[in-house]
Order: sequence, then C-alpha cells, then structure tokens
Amino acid sequence: MAEPGHEPEPGGASGPAAAAAGPGRTGAGPGRALVYVYGVFAVAAGARAGVQIATKFGAAPLAYSLSALAAAIYLVAAVGLARGGPGGRRLALVCCTVELVGVLAVGTASLLWRHAFPDATVWSAFGQGYGYVPLVLPVLGLWWLRRAR
Repeated sequence: MAEPGHEPEPGGASGPAAAAAGPGRTGAGPGRALVYVYGVFAVAAGARAGVQIATKFGAAPLAYSLSALAAAIYLVAAVGLARGGPGGRRLALVCCTVELVGVLAVGTASLLWRHAFPDATVWSAFGQGYGYVPLVLPVLGLWWLRRAR
C-alpha cells in the first residue's frame, strides 16, 4: 500500500526519484519545463504564422510557411515529450532532430539569401528574433531525451 502523498506511478514506479528519472518519463522533472517551452513556442509561432498567412501571404510565402511548419514541429515535440514512453520518445526525437536541422538550414539560408526571406521566420538568423531559443531548444530536447532514457 502506498503512503499518503506517494501514490504509485503508472507502470509500478513510485516516489519523487521515479517521477523525475523513471524510464520514459520525458515530461517529468526538467522535461516538464521543456514541454512548457515547446508549448509556448507552438502557440507563438502558430499565432504569428496564422496572422501572416491570413493577411500577407503573398509578401513572403516561404517565410510564413516555414513559421507554420516550426509551430507544428513545436506542438508535436511537446506532445511527444509530455507523453513519454517509447512512442512519445520516438516522436520527440524525430521532432527535435528535424527542428535542429531546420533551424540550422533556415538560419544559414536566411543569412546567405536575404532576398528569399523578406520577413523573418522563427528560425531566421538561427532564431535571433526569439533570443536564439529556437537554436538552443532542440539541443536541450535531444540532451533530455538521451538523459531521461
């Protein structure tokens, strides 16, 4: 029988240590902060892209489409991290990897071919407009997924 305040975790683990570092617990401990940040970025990038696509898509279709893609990736990564387990981990791993490749590719392209990016995306200049969080976030996500194994 579990002590009051220490209900067993699904799958048999219990206690604070299991919640923070249990196998597949990607949404616990520091992972909870990652889920939150990914959720905030999904909303921010999605709202920005939605307004830009609705009001001035013809001005920079590539930039606005990339912002919408980034929002979708942030949302799916948040779901994968929050869900945990083998499926959630795989989903988050794919999203964090695609995100890292995307921010590096778009960041480089936006600096080399400025004419192709008349308006910034979330990943332009490696996320400069968002305090470089888009560059750091997938690295932290991949690190957490490896550590929380």
